[in-house]
Amino acid sequence: MLLHRFSRNNRVPIVTMPFKKYEPFVLGFAIFYPFVLTLLYFVVFANSSPGVQKSVFGIGKAVQFLLPVVWVALILREPWFLRRFHRRGVLEGVAFGAIVFIAMVGLYHFVLKHPGGYLAHDSQAVRTILEKAGAFGIESFAFFAAFGAFYSLIHSGLEEYYWRWFVFRRLKSLMSAATAIVVSSLGFALHHFLLLGTYFGYTDPFCWFCTLGVAVGGAYWAWSYHRFHSLWPAWISHGIIDAAIFTVGFCVLKGF
Repeated sequence: MLLHRFSRNNRVPIVTMPFKKYEPFVLGFAIFYPFVLTLLYFVVFANSSPGVQKSVFGIGKAVQFLLPVVWVALILREPWFLRRFHRRGVLEGVAFGAIVFIAMVGLYHFVLKHPGGYLAHDSQAVRTILEKAGAFGIESFAFFAAFGAFYSLIHSGLEEYYWRWFVFRRLKSLMSAATAIVVSSLGFALHHFLLLGTYFGYTDPFCWFCTLGVAVGGAYWAWSYHRFHSLWPAWISHGIIDAAIFTVGFCVLKGF
């Protein structure tokens, strides 16, 4: 509901949003919620049945991805979707994603999978990955391929809608674009740090290196959205990198 007040000359109506003042708290919640959700389904319920883990994951993700549209469209009653397609931005995003894809797959095959590497066949990280895959029922190639396709094609877009369209875009109304890029990218990296720490250890330099990579990726996608005003470049770029993660994951699961 909109409230109207009048300027000092009592002639020009000024529209105000009664809930707008709560936006800093909503954004604070939005930044830390994915970390709490990951903590629940990935750590707290780690020893629960696959059904419980999937339920916590599914319900938690539904809450996360409904929050932006509920806040923007239903509470603030503002336009909630931006359909603009930016060709140059998409080409740049594809190039960024392709470079990272090649770097990740190359790093795995030439460094990480060899004896003593972080993803060697007998490493603790690989044992944890296999355990987590089993907990989520990722056993057959068909299921793994479907899971990877969902993350690369759909979940990447949902994360861009959440982190760039909602968190970053709304933060820009409260601070400079540069500061919003830093804050949103660190928030984006936070729950990834929890995931990586589970596999490699929270004090391990490789965990911090990968988390920094996530933050840099998030910063690039926020910068891309800031310049092109389109989700497509970041979405496609993000999807390519998620495909790289699942490519490496498949190699780990199959021992390639």
